Amino acid sequence: MEISNERRLEVLAQEAMGCQRCELAATRSQVVFSSGGPNSSLVVVGEAPGASEDKDGVPFIGRSGQLLTRLISEEIGLDRTRYYITNVVKCRPPENRRPSAGEISACSYLLAGQLEVVDKKVVLAVGEVAARSLTGLKSSVGSMRGQIHTVDEAKIVVTYHPAYALRGGSRVTEAMRSDLMIVGGLLDGK
Repeated sequence: MEISNERRLEVLAQEAMGCQRCELAATRSQVVFSSGGPNSSLVVVGEAPGASEDKDGVPFIGRSGQLLTRLISEEIGLDRTRYYITNVVKCRPPENRRPSAGEISACSYLLAGQLEVVDKKVVLAVGEVAARSLTGLKSSVGSMRGQIHTVDEAKIVVTYHPAYALRGGSRVTEAMRSDLMIVGGLLDGK
């Protein structure tokens, strides 16, 4: 009997909830696994949960997430219920610091499992940690964005993290809009 993709995600989420593979397990309020279902054509991958996400258990719901949600809605026409959202690291690093290489490695099997199960057309890598984790490149976001990366048949588009846009203003937001137009074209088969 074949296990459904929905059930496979549930099993991965249960594994994540009990995870003790790195020191973030000791400081998290809860694991922030994902939002969305396995039939999503778009997967959004960020860096790690922030304070709001750690409190509520849902990825990208703080100020950065609200901006990203608005931009995806405006540029692609998708509301949050129509795409899958997760992070490279499932637990909040203290003080919102960047996850360490060890923390990223500890969570890598979960992200790989999620990407294997979700029926995606496009993966949007949000920020440097996600971009580097997904593409294997060590380049800056600025040099990776504006193009389509293909890894294991997955089409990956890199964009800035919305937290950077909140600090960097309209120039960064417009760059994100441009990247989302690439995503929209790929989703539409163009």
